[in-house]
Amino acid sequence: MKQLSILFSILVFLSISLSGCGQYSKIPSSSSQTKTKGLESAYFAGGCFWCMESSIEHLKGVNAVISGYAGGKEKNPTYKQVSSGATGHRESVKVQFDPKVISYEELVDYYWRLIDPTDAEGSFCDKGKQYTSAIFYTNEKQKRDAEHSKSKLEALGKFSKPIVTSIIALNNFYPAEDYHQDYYLKHQYKYKYYRYACGRDQFLEKTWGNNLYSNFNLKSQMNTNNEKYNQMGKEELKKKLTPLQYKVTQEDGTESPFNNEYWDNKKAGVYVDIVSGEVLFSSLDKFDSGTGWPSFSKPLKKENIIEKEDNSLFSKRTEVRSKHGDSHLGHVFPDGPKPTGLRYCMNSASLRFIPKENLVKEGLAEFEKLFE
Repeated sequence: MKQLSILFSILVFLSISLSGCGQYSKIPSSSSQTKTKGLESAYFAGGCFWCMESSIEHLKGVNAVISGYAGGKEKNPTYKQVSSGATGHRESVKVQFDPKVISYEELVDYYWRLIDPTDAEGSFCDKGKQYTSAIFYTNEKQKRDAEHSKSKLEALGKFSKPIVTSIIALNNFYPAEDYHQDYYLKHQYKYKYYRYACGRDQFLEKTWGNNLYSNFNLKSQMNTNNEKYNQMGKEELKKKLTPLQYKVTQEDGTESPFNNEYWDNKKAGVYVDIVSGEVLFSSLDKFDSGTGWPSFSKPLKKENIIEKEDNSLFSKRTEVRSKHGDSHLGHVFPDGPKPTGLRYCMNSASLRFIPKENLVKEGLAEFEKLFE
């Protein structure tokens, strides 16, 4: 993004262009009023559209979220033109939703939880009109609903500064280049680094605390439905992972027993692949095997596990790998507790633990009920 520091630009923004994602290959423009049968459309600007898209897509009732540009004069603008601030467009998203599941006003209520509505200069680390917040309505009912939602927000008294988010009529919407669509899934590491460096999540957590997603029905955000998983190259993985994590997941290494992160972890939560984020194991199936490695009696998501014959040592073993990340996880042995009789002996370096209190925040709301 235009206003980031030089270091941050080198690490994130420029790396996008160098990776081959910087081609301005555009999705064909479609009418801003086009409707899929039974669905309606809402349009929001809230700074970086990667962040808006990722946050809204896991809301129940949302069918699709398209990153794009709204409100300017230039027809079919490119990202380069919009980010310069010359066209008058804002980075925006088009949200296709089912009004039988979620109303337009509920969408607007949720939208306020994703932005800083008091920033008239931009959004978080991105400054300029192209990054300012706005609600683009398409009819008078949407306008009334948006204004009513804004009044409710003001009545909450969450902000010491005035709410400056514009509520304006939509004059156009142009989908952004295809490399911007689902960017948070295609380039998870760069996206998470950008989002953290911009301070968006820190601001939202400080403002809303544990009520950030209250009263909203979430579905899994990503890496839980077997459909989209990030594929990283070796060099990118070396940057993301520690040397031990890389050795274990990519070179079939083994960490030291009793000297790893999760062997004695007794907290409640879910374990995911450190590379892809796909769900693997639950703390409910974890037991003390006495081996010094985290051990589980069964996977939480069996479909995310691949078992392969391993003849690398003198005895035949069964290797366990993640299906989508293709990470080496460990081995499974037939000496576990009942009822499965199995011991999935894993490397902590292959896993990331998500405590039960963070499941909703991580887009894994469907697993909350396991710990009730």
